[in-house]
Amino acid sequence: MLNTRPLGRGAAARKYDLLTALGAHALGQGRSEQVLVLRLITLVTARYNWARDTLCVGQREIARLWSVDERTVKREMAKLRGRGWLELSRAGARGRVAEYRLGIERILEDTRPGWSRVGPDFEHRLSDTRDDGKVVPLPLPEAQVPPPDLTSGSEWALAQAILHAEAPGPYASWLRALRRDGRAGGRLMLCAPSRFHAAYVQTHLATRLLAACQAVDAGIDEVVVSAEA
Repeated sequence: MLNTRPLGRGAAARKYDLLTALGAHALGQGRSEQVLVLRLITLVTARYNWARDTLCVGQREIARLWSVDERTVKREMAKLRGRGWLELSRAGARGRVAEYRLGIERILEDTRPGWSRVGPDFEHRLSDTRDDGKVVPLPLPEAQVPPPDLTSGSEWALAQAILHAEAPGPYASWLRALRRDGRAGGRLMLCAPSRFHAAYVQTHLATRLLAACQAVDAGIDEVVVSAEA
């Protein structure tokens, strides 16, 4: 099982196993999923530093690599973060691009149904790892809360995907219930089920909420949460 960085003896084979698992998964899915996975595989093979477990590349360079605009890059990177396939290790800042690492355990968990199509040897190799005779199982996801629906493609839907992956507890308890109420310039307006709910989010989760929204849309400079009328 590839639950650690692919380093040391056999590292090259483990890298190929991970990419094979992604490819086999994508080929059994629809076009949109295939495109997303192909973009990730291309990004990993072109720019991922396996030795340091880091992906450090700007949105403009990714857009050029994928032959898309930067808005599409933001949306697709948000989807990958929302799934836990990419994990933010250092936020971007002025003059410095964001840094990511691969969420290898989550990738393996999500691609597991396609392993058998590669072959029994492949499935066995990824299912078990022996260390002093012990078998270490793949971990379960942190939360059983279903991911948000990204069909609308709105900035709030994409931000929810990030919050679901990076803060499953607060997302399930407080952020999942928020509803997009509109946008005025850089201000994104959300509705909460009650005044107490809105007050709690504004008091305890405002920083996390704003960071997730700005990760998918840098034009957002304020998130306002109010109670439904």
